[in-house]
Amino acid sequence: MKRSTLHKIITIILASVWLINGLYCKILNQVPRHETIVAHVLNTGHSRLLILIIGVLEVCLAIWILTGYKQKLNAIFQITIVISMNIIEFIAAQDLLLWKKLNIIFALLFAVLVYVSAFHFNKKENNNYATKA
Repeated sequence: MKRSTLHKIITIILASVWLINGLYCKILNQVPRHETIVAHVLNTGHSRLLILIIGVLEVCLAIWILTGYKQKLNAIFQITIVISMNIIEFIAAQDLLLWKKLNIIFALLFAVLVYVSAFHFNKKENNNYATKA
């Protein structure tokens, strides 16, 4: 399989994760556990509004991923969000997580995939940084 084809597949997978979590799980409220986690972590009665906002932002992130614009910045943003969110959930709402303690492992694997996609496969952007330095 060509390197560029693999990169496109990984990009589609990453965007799909954000799109599914944002649209299906949060906006369409097909996975109410997400709202329960937000309500528990933030101790708020406004969890539905917050989950809608988060869902819209996740859909926007999926679109950003698919555009290929500023892939390294996008990757840093994704990794920061995923790791931060999972650490907070691990500490404050572990009992509500789908895979309990293992959630953090899946988050780390996702972060590695994001990193590899942006910093390993993205040679074009890597070369642009090298010539500017």
